[in-house]
Amino acid sequence: MQTRLSVPQGAALTIGAMLGTGVISLPALAAGVAGPASLVAWAALVLLSIPLATTFAALGARHPDGGGVATYARLAFGERASTMVGWAFYATIGVGAPAAAGFAGAYVADATGGGTSTALVTTVAIIALCAAMNWFGLRVSGTAQLAIAGAVALLLAVAVVVALPHTDPGNLTPFAPHGWAAVGPAAALLVWAFAGWEILGSLSAEYRRPARDIPRATAIAVATVGVLYLGVAFATVAVLGPAPGPAPLSDLLVLGFGESARPVTTVVAVLLTVGAINVYFAGGSRMGAALARDGGLPAWLASEPGRTPRRSLALITAIALGATAALAVLRLSTDTIVPIATATFSLLYVVGAAAALRLLPRWGVGWWCGAVSLLAALGLLVMTGPHMAGPVLVALGGLAWTSRRGRRARTTPHLPAPVTGGTAASASAPVTNAAACPAPGPLAGSSS
Repeated sequence: MQTRLSVPQGAALTIGAMLGTGVISLPALAAGVAGPASLVAWAALVLLSIPLATTFAALGARHPDGGGVATYARLAFGERASTMVGWAFYATIGVGAPAAAGFAGAYVADATGGGTSTALVTTVAIIALCAAMNWFGLRVSGTAQLAIAGAVALLLAVAVVVALPHTDPGNLTPFAPHGWAAVGPAAALLVWAFAGWEILGSLSAEYRRPARDIPRATAIAVATVGVLYLGVAFATVAVLGPAPGPAPLSDLLVLGFGESARPVTTVVAVLLTVGAINVYFAGGSRMGAALARDGGLPAWLASEPGRTPRRSLALITAIALGATAALAVLRLSTDTIVPIATATFSLLYVVGAAAALRLLPRWGVGWWCGAVSLLAALGLLVMTGPHMAGPVLVALGGLAWTSRRGRRARTTPHLPAPVTGGTAASASAPVTNAAACPAPGPLAGSSS
């Protein structure tokens, strides 16, 4: 059986999922899109994360299950919606892993003077390491993950504090060099940094006391992540100027401690990335097993309750390594995946928030947070534009799977059971045993 998560461990997992790759390079990418006005996008998404996190915490506390968002969609909208959103998310975890690991690869290549090959090797190594860690269970949720999250948070705070004396007010003008309209695309890009709330729904059943512990762990994570993100984003723009390099975290610490700090930040960047991908592999593998349990994926991907879903984990790993190989062969940057992944996250937030309006007590705090989140998520979804094509196509594949499975169930002949005793009439009588025909309902407390 898996070790159950405590509040500190759950908070550490949440912080690791949120801080993992977003804080590494996205402040520089957003500044390139909108200039100093990217800070408006950061602030808006920090505020949005409060109702969004509250919504998913309320759903996880009320319906703890390895399916996460897919389970919420099934309970609220039915099997087809669950399979569609589950397929889109499951595929994005595998395809998005190279993008996440690629951020750390850029740091390693920058620190060692290596090129594309160094970044590629780093990407593959991180994916393999996260797969190996998950193969032996949810060990990252223990004391080691808690220590890493604390050390990383402290380092980010130090990076901001030592860099602030180098602030140049001139770097904040003009504040919107590309126009205020650029704030929208910057916000759409930054959705990647705020992805994480949705995957933790798939770990909700792993908590010792979900109803009590999930809201507490989420509150700690929201406060920590919000302060650190705003600090790093402001320092990147105000200190490094309108054209920060690809590794702004290293550049900020170098200003305070000199070049000797650059290798240290590279190690931290790798740890951040490993922590984030590890959480997504843990949650994603459980979601895949839950989908298989409910018929949304092939049955062989399911696993016994309480056991590590290794077949589902192996499939996610294979997708991630295949996507990495495809990017290498096509000579494409891993950054090309980011807009597609952010589109999927926006879609998940829309589905999760809409499900909250049907599953949570009407007019309660969680319900109102779901309403606010739904409006904001719809705006983010519009801003992703054509990048929605990828997740939509995968979702349609899930719909085709569900429709085909339904047709096969309807066309399969039902042969009469062999008569081993009694009369033929009794053999053909309808089954009335409730255990033989379980009624559908929430799978609260189940874990794949």
